[in-house]
Amino acid sequence: MSRIAVNVPTVVTVVIGAMTASSIVNGDNEMDSRMSEPLDSRQLRAFRVLACRGSFTQTARELHLTQSGISHSIKALETEIGCRLLDRLGKKAVLTQAGEQLLKHAEKILGEMEIAREALAQLGKWGRGRLRIGGTTTACQHILPAVLREFKESFPDHVITIEPGDTPALVQALLLQRIDLALALASSEAQLEFQPLFADELHFIVGALHPWARTGQVDRAEIPRQTYILYNKQSITFGLIEDYFRRDAVVLKAVLAVGSVEATKELVKLGMGVSILAPWIARKEIEEGSLVALPLGRKKLHRRWGILFWRSKQFTLAEETFIGLCKSATRHLDADRG
Repeated sequence: MSRIAVNVPTVVTVVIGAMTASSIVNGDNEMDSRMSEPLDSRQLRAFRVLACRGSFTQTARELHLTQSGISHSIKALETEIGCRLLDRLGKKAVLTQAGEQLLKHAEKILGEMEIAREALAQLGKWGRGRLRIGGTTTACQHILPAVLREFKESFPDHVITIEPGDTPALVQALLLQRIDLALALASSEAQLEFQPLFADELHFIVGALHPWARTGQVDRAEIPRQTYILYNKQSITFGLIEDYFRRDAVVLKAVLAVGSVEATKELVKLGMGVSILAPWIARKEIEEGSLVALPLGRKKLHRRWGILFWRSKQFTLAEETFIGLCKSATRHLDADRG
């Protein structure tokens, strides 16, 4: 007995809220793609006005279109959705149940579009926008306050967010696009550019009663025997210090890693050990005499500070202003100029 294959269409009902629409699926399970097409906002706008006015003539007049143009838009919308939205009762257009449901959604969609347009228009106005920056804890404490004070004078309506962290964390924040600019140490990350601001020089920092402070010079033989209070072992600065002494075959045997530069300075003041910092970070304590800065040796150890950002980034006026203010605020810190 021969068999005859019959391709029988199957009706699938798609439910949107309380509104239903039918689509045809053939034997190959290929669904009619009409329901997945995005709705045309102009058609939705025409539908909303027509639903309120109940007249094709008034709707055409209000939207500055022809009556046939309105009829075509509504027909196209009904075809796209797959159900009738309006009934004509004489000269009056009345919503069907499906039309009533769509109107609720159309009101929300068009309302959100108006809010989006307004928000974008505000961004286009002078001085409106946001500045998302990251900074090392040192930069946040010693550099950013003065920079942001001046920035706010030029951009009072800008929303500023600051993400503090060490340079590796700030690099990740940039790559994840949580921030737009980072005031940090130089990084080798290939996807980022580095705009230099200044270079500083690291020194031994000792308390006022330390033997080196009294003599005004470092006893080279005593360097390996000291207890060192250094910032975060995962930081770029810690790695630079290790490399510096490794090249001279010097091992810093006793190291206390601290997660705060301020805590580091306080411990050094108490005579708990020696630290290695840039003098500008301890300027107040050095000027008052509670800490003393001494050179590491004949070879200097520099760090490069600057602004990190995505390669080929187009700066906004606010970002250009911020970078310019950072340059002005840090020019006196540049050890290479001294």
